[in-house]
Amino acid sequence: MQDFRKLQVWKKSHDLTLRVYEVTVQFPRIEIYGLTSQIRRACASIPTNIAEGCGRKSPADFARFLQIAMGSASETEYLILLTHDLKYLDTSQYTELTKIIIEVKKMLTSLLKKLRTDY
Repeated sequence: MQDFRKLQVWKKSHDLTLRVYEVTVQFPRIEIYGLTSQIRRACASIPTNIAEGCGRKSPADFARFLQIAMGSASETEYLILLTHDLKYLDTSQYTELTKIIIEVKKMLTSLLKKLRTDY
């Protein structure tokens, strides 16, 4: 068991989640139970699954939660694209968030590879 707060991928995904909460405040009120909620939940699922995986006993369990986090990152990436296409995000916000999501996905991939070589 390890402290998730020490993982760079957790820190980056936590910062991403905070940023998503900031930008979704500007979304139309009608989306509060739709896209706003969905994108926030998908994004928060990334660091949540990393944290939960850190609490598991085996590297295989940890890897499974990292894979779930990867799925949530892909979901978030699509929702960012959708909200940009709907004009809820401007191009600079879209570019910034997409860049961070891609970094998180690369970090998750690297951590998964390391875990697989360790067990």
